[in-house]
Amino acid sequence: MAARDAAKPARAAAKRREDVEREEAWIGDAALALYVRLKILGEDGRLDGAKAVRMTSNEFLSGLGEPTGVEAEIGRAYAAGGLEAAFRHIEERLLPLFARQEEKRRRRAGGPRRGVLPRQD
Repeated sequence: MAARDAAKPARAAAKRREDVEREEAWIGDAALALYVRLKILGEDGRLDGAKAVRMTSNEFLSGLGEPTGVEAEIGRAYAAGGLEAAFRHIEERLLPLFARQEEKRRRRAGGPRRGVLPRQD
């Protein structure tokens, strides 16, 4: 009985840490969604929901770590320095992987590589 009672504070602390991480992830998810929408509109000049989903999906985020943890990192960056810090974190940590995945997707679809003009025969 004593061992079980001794474990209660540790479980409670772990629960609080999980709650904090989920809260950080919730904010990080919002910052990521805003970043992605601004980036798509700025670069593509149009709405592209499919591209936004590719960059915010758990499938994509899992390439960087546990998705909630990745979003929590963004949330912590936001808490430390606002949107500028969150956006910088996204650009440094997420964009390189996303760019590689998009390049592979373009090649599989048979499209030209980014920055490469089609041949003029």
